[in-house]
Order: sequence, then structure tokens, then C-alpha cells
Amino acid sequence: MSEFGAVAGLNPGTVSGIVMGNRSIAVHQLDCITKAMDKPEDYFYNRYVQEYMLDAPLNWRRVKPFLQRCMELNRLDCIAKVVDVLMENVTYYAPLVFELAEDFFAQERYEAAALLYKNVAFSEKHQHSERLAVCQYRLFKIRIGDDQVQNLKAAVEFGPYAERLDELEQLDALKDLANLYRSMGHWDKVFELAQDMGRKARILYDLRHNSARLDHDVSHKLSRPFFFYVAYSDFLMASASDEKGDYAKGLEHIRAYADLSWVKEQDEDTRQWMASFQQWANVNTCVNRLMSGDISVLPEYIEYIEGKKEVFAELLNVVEVANRHNLDIDPILERFEHQLKQERDRESEDIYSYQVLNEEEAKYWYELSKYQLHRKNYSHGFKNLIDCLQRADKINNKVLMMNCVGLFEYFRSVATSEIKTQYNVLIREVWERNGQKGD
Repeated sequence: MSEFGAVAGLNPGTVSGIVMGNRSIAVHQLDCITKAMDKPEDYFYNRYVQEYMLDAPLNWRRVKPFLQRCMELNRLDCIAKVVDVLMENVTYYAPLVFELAEDFFAQERYEAAALLYKNVAFSEKHQHSERLAVCQYRLFKIRIGDDQVQNLKAAVEFGPYAERLDELEQLDALKDLANLYRSMGHWDKVFELAQDMGRKARILYDLRHNSARLDHDVSHKLSRPFFFYVAYSDFLMASASDEKGDYAKGLEHIRAYADLSWVKEQDEDTRQWMASFQQWANVNTCVNRLMSGDISVLPEYIEYIEGKKEVFAELLNVVEVANRHNLDIDPILERFEHQLKQERDRESEDIYSYQVLNEEEAKYWYELSKYQLHRKNYSHGFKNLIDCLQRADKINNKVLMMNCVGLFEYFRSVATSEIKTQYNVLIREVWERNGQKGD
């Protein structure tokens, strides 16, 4: 035992106590023993759970380090077994498990965090606690991916809990929900959520500066500067109004977030966001006029988007206008061809990319294919249409998939046999993935 203790880096007395059954094993001691035996790090974890976690009174000071190690080694099965036992004593352990879930979430260990959040949420499902609402909010953010059907399901499930959050965290929750519905084109819902966010943000902003009721040091509770939520509500309502064809209402909201003279903060972060809103107001005023039929602003708009890092959304506006007014935009497309190719090959890296950019990119290829097919540029038109169908399938946007099918069938007679074969193979795969029998 002395020799093994030396190899394992443990006191011989500790080894003796463990062997004789006179003391329990802490997880770091188990890891030392496992390493000394030249076994995989989690080799004994299942037995450890069975012998130390299921039948004995649980000590959080011992349990927490074990759960952390299970998280590091991705042993979700062990976490699930231990937490299942912990939740038998909800009153004592639910707050502790919730705090650990927050730690895991902060470390971006989302699978382990989700497992803990689900258990805490289930234990409090019949209550109206803020902790339950936070669990549902975190699960909502974890579930967001590139499948828009699943994203919509996550939004619908979380929606009723947003009102139960802390009044400040509600602002971020409403922002995230609005962005998700925005990515799916649910503009009535976007407008409703943005309006709610703006109303609450204005009340809280006024309280912050004109009342002692609200703690002035709240910036750490928000993901953006305080004023952002007021201005962003108008930004979203402007987008929703424009998309629904109410350009006068859209312009009214654009002017609202362009005028930020009421903002009292002067920190660097606030100044940067204010500059962004001013820039968005300038370009969106141009887009508003363009979409309402004022083609004269097109050169000004193209000059603006020249050199931008991401241009799919901006060029989507150009192609939509071209399709609506039968414009020739081939020179514009050639101007951005190289940049679009680079962006086309990029991978989505964050939630915003999942929510908005992938959707805008897919819509761009659809509008572009429609433009090219109507101008009898069939080779490029069909290529981009098939690419759009693949992207729509990836993000599970069924409406866009059906639009692609309808456009292809309209122009099927001019498609080559090679294009028809490629399309038929793809559409069969799409149908089979959606649980339908292919023809």
C-alpha cells in the first residue's frame, strides 16, 4: 500500500483507509488511483456511482467535484444517474444543481448544462418560480440550431416563460425570441415581441435615470447597453413593417432609432452601438425607398454595400427589387461575384448565423435563381435553384423548399436531362428525410 500510494501520489494512510473500507473515496483520489493503474480516466466511474452515489447519503461537497469531472469527460450517463438521486430531495438540491448548471453553461458545456436544467425544470414544473423560467430560457438558447422547425418548437415552448424572468433578463429573452421569429419570417410575431420589449425597456430606462427604485449598476445583467433594447425594438418593428409592405410605418420606426439624442450614457460600448444604429438607419432608409419603388436610390445602395463583410442580405434586397420591377442587375452581380463565392463557402459560427444569416443566404439563392431563369440564363438559374433547395433542406425551411419545387416545375420543360436527374435525386432525398415516400 505504501508503494502504491507513492505511485498514485496518495498518503499511505489514505490508501489503507480506502482498501480497508474505513473511508470513502473522493473523485480526485479515484482519478489518482485510476491513473496509477494505467486505466482510462473514467474507467471506474460507473462503479463509483453505484457504490458511492446511489446507496449512501450524498454530500454535495463530494458530489459536485464528481459531476464536474463527469462534465469534463462527457460522462452524461453518470451525471444523469446522480442527478436523478439528488432530485429526490428537491428542496435542498435543486438550487445547488441549478448553480452548477449555470457554471456549465458559462463554460459552454451545453449538453451537460441542458441535462441539469431539464432536471431542475422538471422538479419545478408545477411552480411559477423565476428559476424554472431561467432553466427554460437556457434550454431555449441551447436548442437553437440550423433546423428551423426545431427552432420554432423551441421558441413556442419557451415563449410562456419569458414573462416570469427577472425584468432585466426579459429584455434579452424578448430580443432572442424576436430574432428567431425574424429568421423564419413570422413578422407579426416579430412586431409583437419587439413592441413588448420596447415598452418594457423604456419603462426600465426611465426608472434607471429618474428613480431610486432600480439599481443603477445593472449593465452586468444585460448582453447589450441599456438603450439598445429601446432602439432595437424600433429596428425590428421597422423590418417587420417593411416586410409586410407597410413602408410608411417602417420609415417611421427607422426615424425613431435614428434619433438617439435621448441616450444619456457615454461609455465606449454605447457609442459604438449608437454608431451602428445610425449606420443601419441610413442604409435601411435607402432600402425602404428602394422596396417602395424608388429605383433612383439603387446606385447609392450599391455604393453602400461595396466592401461590406457580409452582403447576402443586402444583395437579396437588390435581386428582389430586380424581380419585382424587371431590372437588369447583371453588372451588379458580376461586381460581387468573388465576394459571394467566399461567403458561400463559410460555415455558421454563432447563434446569429443560425437564426438569420443562413436563412437570408438561402432566400438569396432562390431569388437569384428566379431572376436568372426568367432572363433565360438556365444553366446558372437551375444550379442556384438546386443549391437553394439543398440549403432550405439543411435549415428545414419547408416553405422555401416548396417554393423551390414550384419554381423548378414552372421551368422543367427547359431543364436538361442531367439537371432533371440531379433534381429528382435531391428531391427524393429531401422527401425521405421528411418521412415521406419518394417517387
